Amino acid sequence: MEQLFDCMISQRLASRKAHDYVRTNDMLDTLLNISEANSEDMDKTKIQHMFLALFAAGTDTTSATLEWAMAELLRDLEKLSKTQQELDQIIGKGKPVEEAEIARLPYLQAIIKETFRLHPAAPLLLPCKADSDVEICGYVVPKGAQVFVNAWAIGRDPSIWDNPSSFMRERFLGLDDQIDVTRKNFELIPFGGGRRICPGLPLAMRILPLILGSLINSFDWKLEDGALPKSFCEI
Repeated sequence: MEQLFDCMISQRLASRKAHDYVRTNDMLDTLLNISEANSEDMDKTKIQHMFLALFAAGTDTTSATLEWAMAELLRDLEKLSKTQQELDQIIGKGKPVEEAEIARLPYLQAIIKETFRLHPAAPLLLPCKADSDVEICGYVVPKGAQVFVNAWAIGRDPSIWDNPSSFMRERFLGLDDQIDVTRKNFELIPFGGGRRICPGLPLAMRILPLILGSLINSFDWKLEDGALPKSFCEI
């Protein structure tokens, strides 16, 4: 993967030297512009590492969430059947889900939210560093300390969620369907919040229902013959 990004950066650098090159002002061009202005702040290696981080964060987390969602549905075929019924009624059997149809699929959206809650792709959010001594709920956080937000523990807190270890998409239907992941409801923060909220949030909230809905609607799913659903409560 490093070689791929290194090759991509080298090709762009070579293209920029051509007289007829038209700058696209995409992310790579922008980073190269910064590098030309101040190579100490942004050199080729830093650009390469930035793309590696973005690629890994954007693909691994999405695929992990999809796997957990499918695992939970296969563990409870009744929930899978209800989801298939919703897709059949709204989309039509066998058809891929379109972005414009996501808002009409509350069951599918609830599955994704419940997967975020029970199986966050990043159990510990990116750390923050305390700029000064601060007291929070009676605890003193000293200056310079690294602070991690445990999204996994928040999602399983019994003082917030009923039956926190159970996969219940119903908790996000009805009156609770307004709970979202865009930092408005801090009991569900798989993408973090504030200025350092995950920049991939809008993309993930589009990709996940498109892929998950299309997979459920296009194929008939079941466990391998003889396989038994296992409890994920201890995972």
